[in-house]
Formats: sequence, C-alpha cells, structure tokens
Amino acid sequence: MKVILFDFDGTIADSFEVILSIANRLAAEYGYPRVEREDIHQLQRLTSREVVQRSGISIWRLLFLLRRLRRELNKEIVNLQPFPYIRESLMQLKQKGYKLGIVTSNSTENVEAFLRQNQMQDLFELVVSGLTLFGKGKIIGRVIQQNRLNPADIIYVGDETRDIEAARRVGVSAISVSWGFSSDEVLARQSPDFLVHHPKELIEAIESFV
Repeated sequence: MKVILFDFDGTIADSFEVILSIANRLAAEYGYPRVEREDIHQLQRLTSREVVQRSGISIWRLLFLLRRLRRELNKEIVNLQPFPYIRESLMQLKQKGYKLGIVTSNSTENVEAFLRQNQMQDLFELVVSGLTLFGKGKIIGRVIQQNRLNPADIIYVGDETRDIEAARRVGVSAISVSWGFSSDEVLARQSPDFLVHHPKELIEAIESFV
C-alpha cells in the first residue's frame, strides 16, 4: 500500500500571505531584510537554500525565527484556507485506500487546528513535525523506521526544492506542486518524479507509481 506524505504550508494550506506578513513584521528583530512585493517573483525562482542564503540569517538564528513563526502563525490559523480542490483530491486518495500523512516544519498544534477547522482531520493517519528547514529527510526517515515502512512505497508531496531534497535523501519518490512557493521552473530543474499544476492531477500522478 502506498503511503503519501504531504508537506503542509504551500501544499495543503495556502499560508504564504500570512507567513510573509509575519516574517516582515519580525524582520527588524531578527536582522534580515523585509520582502517587498517586487522581490517575490525572483525569490520564487531560487532554490530553498538560495532563499536562505539571500536572507543573510544564520542557520542557528533561523531556528529561533522558525519557532517564533510557528507561535505567531498559531494566532492566524483561523485565517488560513486549504488550496482549492486539495481537500477533494485528498478525500479521493483516502477512498482509494492510500495511507495519508503530513511531514512539516510547522507545529503539530498548528496543523491539527487547521485540519479540524477545515473538516480534514479524518483524512490523515499521522502528522509529524520537526523544527527544521533542511532536515525533513531525517523526519521522513523516522516515520519509515517507526512504522516499518518500505521507502519504495512512500511518496512525498511538497511545494519547495527542499522537499525534493528531503525525499531524495531517504530514497522516497517526490511529487512537486506548482501552486505553492517555488516556481515550476526551479522545481523542474530539481527533477522531481512528477511536477503537477493542479490538485486534481495528484491522483493520476500517484496512481502512475502503482
């Protein structure tokens, strides 16, 4: 049975505007430049690592920022919406017998609150969180080990280049979605197994692995 693991922000939850607002509000405190509207398109064409390098913030300080972002985002959960048609696609995958999970750098508390608010809590069998930007591979590895899964049976779905990197690190398949943060051009350059442009395309892409 295929296990489909999803990133959360930018893949299931349309949280970019809220995260951008919070990040800009904290910019002076954490010592990185605000992101102006005219900069967004260029940032979306960079890899995840290039975005971090451009910010000039150290990895050590980035972890403190990520923890703060998660706390601030908790106050905004009520304002987040799922991407159009993602809920319907997830329901179809669940009905077809796939085991669904979430692996995210957001907090479990935030994700579970969002799922309850949008009547999606019954779709996922696990929600796993880690305070990391580039360590999702280790989190997926723990999921594999703890649940005695075969990496060949796992697909990770995400919207950033770091999601492809995480999947490759632990030998699982990667599906990239173009409706999140990273542009389809930069995602394509990282050679995911599939690049999809609409949630309805997820079904066909996933079933091609069977």
